[in-house]
Amino acid sequence: MEEINLYTQCEGFQWDSANADKNWNSHQVSQTECEEVFFNDPILLFEDTKHSQSEIRNYVLGKTNNNRKLFIVFTIRKKLIRIISARDMNKKERGIYEQA
Repeated sequence: MEEINLYTQCEGFQWDSANADKNWNSHQVSQTECEEVFFNDPILLFEDTKHSQSEIRNYVLGKTNNNRKLFIVFTIRKKLIRIISARDMNKKERGIYEQA
């Protein structure tokens, strides 16, 4: 896994209503929580080569303002972060994150 840093050049977020509802309905993760992760340290970003067919996808391990640890898959479109999916970190991901 190679760490990348491309989100820092973004100017905001682009929300697809279907994905926002999906993240809430499936995992009770709000749009606000997703956005918070990109402003809190530590944050670990990686390229998601396995799922990058039609566009480059990335994933992040990070925490919300309330210390909820999230795994977020996203892409960047026109300098905007577009969240694809968000959920709580699993045990393995928490271990990687806590060692950072």
